[in-house]
Amino acid sequence: MNHNKKQVWLPLLFSFTMITGLYLGYYMRDNMPGKSFFYRQQQRPLQEIIDLINNKYVDDIKTDALADTAIKAIISKLDPHSVFIPAEELQLVNDELAGKFFGIGVEFNIFNDTLNVINVIGGGPGDKAGMQTGDKFIAVNDSLVAGKKLDADQYRKLLRGERGTAVDVTFLRNGIQKKVTLSRDAIPVSSVDAVYMMGSGIGYIRLNKFSTQTYHEFMEALDALKKQGLQKLVLDLRGNGGGMLEEAVEIADEFLDGDKLITYTEGKHSARKEYRCRREGGFEKGPLVVLADEGTASASEVLIGALQDWDRAVVIGRRTFGKGLVQEQFDLSDKSALRLTIARYYTPVGRCIQRPYTNGDKAYYEEITNRYHDGETLTQDSVKNDTSIIYKSKSGKKLYGGGGITPDQFIALDTLAFNEHHVRLSQKGTIGRFIYIYYLLNRKVLNGNYSRPADFKTSFLFSDQDWQQFTDAAAKDSIDLKGIQENEKNILTSQLKANLARMIWRNEGFFEVINASDNYLKRSLEVLNK
Repeated sequence: MNHNKKQVWLPLLFSFTMITGLYLGYYMRDNMPGKSFFYRQQQRPLQEIIDLINNKYVDDIKTDALADTAIKAIISKLDPHSVFIPAEELQLVNDELAGKFFGIGVEFNIFNDTLNVINVIGGGPGDKAGMQTGDKFIAVNDSLVAGKKLDADQYRKLLRGERGTAVDVTFLRNGIQKKVTLSRDAIPVSSVDAVYMMGSGIGYIRLNKFSTQTYHEFMEALDALKKQGLQKLVLDLRGNGGGMLEEAVEIADEFLDGDKLITYTEGKHSARKEYRCRREGGFEKGPLVVLADEGTASASEVLIGALQDWDRAVVIGRRTFGKGLVQEQFDLSDKSALRLTIARYYTPVGRCIQRPYTNGDKAYYEEITNRYHDGETLTQDSVKNDTSIIYKSKSGKKLYGGGGITPDQFIALDTLAFNEHHVRLSQKGTIGRFIYIYYLLNRKVLNGNYSRPADFKTSFLFSDQDWQQFTDAAAKDSIDLKGIQENEKNILTSQLKANLARMIWRNEGFFEVINASDNYLKRSLEVLNK
């Protein structure tokens, strides 16, 4: 009897389940794309083309690379700062923002198709293994590298890797071949190029970017200067292309009091977001000068814009780059990433300093070069400010938007330091190669006689014989320095001296020495000493 009941009810139960499923399916259809219940999303033409190439093309093609190229072409139609980052490049890009990477801890330059160690980072794997400035790489693991004409990026890929992984390095030192096994470790990439006291209570800090570690590094530098009697500060942001917006905001908070607005961002799909001061800053009252040029961009402009709007600093230099777009990074399924512009940022008074980019990427970046050709970098009267809207600072000072931050005081480009001789010396790498050899020959004397950049700056002089050796080195690179003017020779000598200081104290030494003859710093001291 029970078996007969099941035979009757089972078909009814199946029918009921199917009808319910169909009903729910039709009900859900309205919330799904397409017009059919059995909806199947159509492939877009881009994917169809890639599939056809993959299945029908006459030769083997790396379709992943082809797809990357197509994506880049699409992104190029948006704005100059939205960018697709292929998977193989993502780690290097992320390392820049992280303020560290995993490697062996040596700085190098490539001379005569050979990697030469120019500095060993203290406490890093290379230092622990006893590597020295002057070591020349022969092989990395089983790969011969000497004489292979590898570029810097190729060397980086060989030497960097995951933390704790091993890499064998064979190198030459004083004609003797050596081999060490190194365990890759975290190598810091500092945002602070230099921090030192210039005298009379005036401190100097130079930032080269805004990574996730920049605020922490800046505060260490500021505290160090305070212990040395800091009263006035020069913040050098020349050539700082930006980075993490939040880090720039944190540093601005150290200079501005109350709950002042630092910046705000806004976009079509991004609601207005304000960044305000949240705490008592470490340098809210002392006189402040900020240095900027056409290489100063993005997060640097956020910081400068806030300080200028609130009349907190005197901005010295030339008109900044003009990047007022905010990017957010989206990681993709194949471990590549899309850094997409999602908003614009604005200074406290409402300035958007993004330059126009409607004429395409080429014209956008050529605008920077054109500043050199049309005289803007030479005379203040040639600066092309957007005067369609005039803004006012807290004190009523005129401010401009739409094309970077215009400084309060103009500094012309030093054309003597960028003449034909200097350009060719830079292209050939003559200065770096000469100083590297000079340091190796005089290492004991230099390290024994000079304990800090300040002593080196005032006491060291290149001899006439040294200059002759440099002119001979330049002649080998087909650069004739005979008969150059005395003022040009003085500039070249200053650059040689600063590069030698870099060999001893890295960037800290370079900037302390080169700043002694820098027009920006001379003007800064005039302003701060008034």
